[in-house]
Amino acid sequence: MRTIRLKKLGISLACVAIVGAGSFSVMAEAAFSPYVDGKGNISFPLNFRTNMVHLGSWFVPSGGASGFHDVYTEKKSVEAFRKTGKFPDGAVLVKELRASKSGTYTTGEGVNYATSDIKQWFVMVKDVKGRFANNPLWGDGWGWALYKPGNKAKNVATNYRTDCLACHVPVKDKDWIYTEAYPTLNAQ
Repeated sequence: MRTIRLKKLGISLACVAIVGAGSFSVMAEAAFSPYVDGKGNISFPLNFRTNMVHLGSWFVPSGGASGFHDVYTEKKSVEAFRKTGKFPDGAVLVKELRASKSGTYTTGEGVNYATSDIKQWFVMVKDVKGRFANNPLWGDGWGWALYKPGNKAKNVATNYRTDCLACHVPVKDKDWIYTEAYPTLNAQ
């Protein structure tokens, strides 16, 4: 009788170990990014201005993309980049494009500043494993998304190759990211 109970206990522990291991792999994969679901849909990172680190800004003086481009990521992604020179798996980059105005101030004439008028947001999620090969918004090591004001729930990009990649071609050899505008990535 005691041998049977021990065998049952052994089988039960083996089942717990298997189930536990399975749960761990699901949890580990779920930790990839809180902004990505199982199908590769990227959600807009709410409160990114207060929950993420500001990497740096671009100023584009004219054209459809004119204004300030402020870029953010998670603190842990900055720390990893400083150590390795690369964004880690699951890193999220948010670029907020704001309209600008200029004026004369004590600092000079034609001083440009960002307004509260948002033009759009770009969101990228680093994917070193190629998790979503059949999703047209994932490729070249990243997930790509574009959001317009008024509907942060809808990614308006449909294919990263046609909607996103062209602007990043000049930095293909830098993992598609213009890091020179992000002084926060440099250890001080």
